[in-house]
Amino acid sequence: MAKEIKKASLPAGRNLPRDLFLHLLAIVTLYWSSITFVALVWQYINKLFPDVLNYNYGLTEAMRFFVSSLIIVFPVFILVSWYLNKIYAKESAVRESKIRKWLIYFTLFITALVIIVDLVTTINTFLGGEITVRFILKAVSVLFVAGLIFGYYLNDVRREKPTKLAKYFAWGSSAIILVGIIGAFFIVGSPATARLMQFDMQKVSDLTGVQWEVVKYWQSKESLPKSLSDLEDKISGYTAPLDPQTNQPYEYIITDSENLSFQLCATFNKPSQEKVATPYYIGAEISQNWNHGIGRVCFDRTIDKDLYPPFENKNIQ
Repeated sequence: MAKEIKKASLPAGRNLPRDLFLHLLAIVTLYWSSITFVALVWQYINKLFPDVLNYNYGLTEAMRFFVSSLIIVFPVFILVSWYLNKIYAKESAVRESKIRKWLIYFTLFITALVIIVDLVTTINTFLGGEITVRFILKAVSVLFVAGLIFGYYLNDVRREKPTKLAKYFAWGSSAIILVGIIGAFFIVGSPATARLMQFDMQKVSDLTGVQWEVVKYWQSKESLPKSLSDLEDKISGYTAPLDPQTNQPYEYIITDSENLSFQLCATFNKPSQEKVATPYYIGAEISQNWNHGIGRVCFDRTIDKDLYPPFENKNIQ
């Protein structure tokens, strides 16, 4: 009898697994979109207000990931929210479900904490005399997003029926995020541009490897290789790489054999937008600068005999 009463008390059409899935998906995509958007805004700030003490390596790669996330995740949030509002119109009990209210109040709790921490950090930094435009803008971006979410859901959870505020929230947030995504393309470039930049990065990596093979050749034979083919080693399996874009050998030019000076040349598609350094170094070897422009660029290198003495002259500890 008790089971029959309990079953009768459930509104017709209730689907608890469906409700849990949709509400969880809406909240997770909301969190993901919010965090990603703030991170994207921070990359804008890093670009417009660079910190000389903290160079922004990988800025374009980070922006590309954040844009990709927003393009996929935010529309999912909008679609799920729209579908939930349709369900609320037909099944008012779903809107009043404990699942929804628990998730909303948890969201209010999280955003309230974020706002408090953001304000405390801002005031603490201000009192410490370290306030900067860069820091203020980042703090404001966090406060804006957290405050917007907190205000919307606080208003929504108090009402028994959906209001037009949901549409305004959806259209307004969509417009802001769309502007952020479009603006990012002016920094990271189009997919075609990204492809060309990947070619350039691979060329820098190849030249770096060639450079250290030339150094090792000198240390082994006390002379510069006459050509890149001399670097081939059947035991280690090393072969001088080819330009991935043209499938042609890179240029290697000896400029002063006595002073161990040489050039490594390649043709690049785009100027290096970020500081490009050697991807790795061995022992005490120092990194080299690989900044480049468009077109054929040659990098001058000179082997320091004191830093890279012949192997037979090295002291073995």
